[in-house]
Amino acid sequence: MNSSCLLPLEQASQDALAAVRIVLADIDDTLTTDGHLTARAYDALERLAVEGFAVVPVTGRPAGWCDLIARFWPVAGVVGENGALAFSYDRVARRMTRLFAKSDAERTADRARLAKLGEDILATVPGSALAADQPYRIADLAIDYCEDVPALSADAVARIVARFERAGATAKVSSIHVNGWFGNYDKLTMATRLLHEVLQINLAAEGEHALYVGDSPNDMPFFAALPLTVGVANIATFAATMTALPSFITKASGGEGFAELADRLVDARTSALAPTGEGMG
Repeated sequence: MNSSCLLPLEQASQDALAAVRIVLADIDDTLTTDGHLTARAYDALERLAVEGFAVVPVTGRPAGWCDLIARFWPVAGVVGENGALAFSYDRVARRMTRLFAKSDAERTADRARLAKLGEDILATVPGSALAADQPYRIADLAIDYCEDVPALSADAVARIVARFERAGATAKVSSIHVNGWFGNYDKLTMATRLLHEVLQINLAAEGEHALYVGDSPNDMPFFAALPLTVGVANIATFAATMTALPSFITKASGGEGFAELADRLVDARTSALAPTGEGMG
């Protein structure tokens, strides 16, 4: 698809933005910029939480990271490993709720199969490597193609995907990794479950109150499912290979683009709640 069909965020309806209560956001290259969570991006998370938005990062990053994010970030929950799990921390009760797409036994069996598959991929796609965060994963295999290794070609990335699929695994390309797992779950299915079981939000019935922001092909289930979606500017890198694109695009890339979106959401809510002046004299 052509990124030129993406509308600038400035054209988003003020009423549609004011209706948003749930902000679902990818992390890498959406909340982060060049691998860093900047002060401005983190402040945007904090402002959204203070203003009453339920913010839920939705990421391919590992379970170990998600435990920290759920505990320490100003978020309502986090979906990790591309939908394999979701964590939500109740700070009052000091209790972590953990949801998984598969049982312990299934995950153990899958990890053995994925370990062999990883060896095959590294042997057949020169320059690829296991992601540095692989030791903290419980359900998927992450192959690094540009985070800590020299960037591989599009053909090499396609060969990694093909190896996953040949083994019967699902494969998704993020901005830094190719993630593979056994199962039909994805970010959207687990996010829907987290919202329903933990936050008592029915995403199917309340879709107009949710917004998703992302930057890469593994965000497409959300872009196809929700009426209001946003891509940060760097999504243009992948747009030609994507079959579902967001409704709008920010001016800025990465965390700056997320902060730009947060500004619009807070401004829209503030304007909607402001008194009209009727009856005042």
